[in-house]
Amino acid sequence: MNMLLSREFVITPIVALCCIFGISFSQYPRLQKLLSGKGDVSIETLRTEQKKHRLSLNLYKNIPSFGFDNIIANWVFIDFLQYFGDNEVRDRIGYEISPDFFEVILNRDPKFLEAYLGLSVSTSLYAGSPEKAIKIMDNNLKLLSPKVPDRAYYIWRYKGTDELLFLGDSKAASNSYRKAAEWASEYDTEEAKNIVYLSQATSKFLAENPDSKKALVAGWTMVLQNKVDDKTRERAIREIERLGGKVSINEDGLPTITLPEKD
Repeated sequence: MNMLLSREFVITPIVALCCIFGISFSQYPRLQKLLSGKGDVSIETLRTEQKKHRLSLNLYKNIPSFGFDNIIANWVFIDFLQYFGDNEVRDRIGYEISPDFFEVILNRDPKFLEAYLGLSVSTSLYAGSPEKAIKIMDNNLKLLSPKVPDRAYYIWRYKGTDELLFLGDSKAASNSYRKAAEWASEYDTEEAKNIVYLSQATSKFLAENPDSKKALVAGWTMVLQNKVDDKTRERAIREIERLGGKVSINEDGLPTITLPEKD
């Protein structure tokens, strides 16, 4: 009897997970058919498919995980990469459901460091919803600590960048960079020491110069220095140049920024 109960305990979550993933696989042939001729697909049809996608994400958000939270988070992150990388569809109907992906991913695995950069870029920069991105970060930062996950100080920097560039909230951004410095100071690495220096300097500068163009250029420079896609890099370069800065790319593909002459 105990062996039977033990087998049921193992099999039940596996069956449940297969059902969840089966929903995605059952939709895949239809999705592929749509994507193969998406240039001819109407906006209305694409939006209908997006609503179905959102319903699937709501299912992932609410269904029991049976201890497989990380697997669900990874699965949904792969789904997000496919969604975000489909430039043709995104150019037509936008990035509206980007925050839905990260509500699932980070609720399931708040220690998923790489996901926070995806959240910042897709939701703040492209979906135009920085408030949602910052709220998700705020909710999850309460569950984290300087070393959980490793290099968690980057999350404070992403948050500070969003607050500065997309909300224009220099005070909040200054506080986030200060927290990034505090968390980075828990590490004894050259990278962390550099983060401490940069974050402290940025926090102090924002506190003293809340309306500075140079601070905005510095914010876009942080975006440019992250591992982002070409479209994001191009947007960052445009914004830096619009603010009066200049960008040059060296032979190694690394950017050098010249700040505006006038602040």
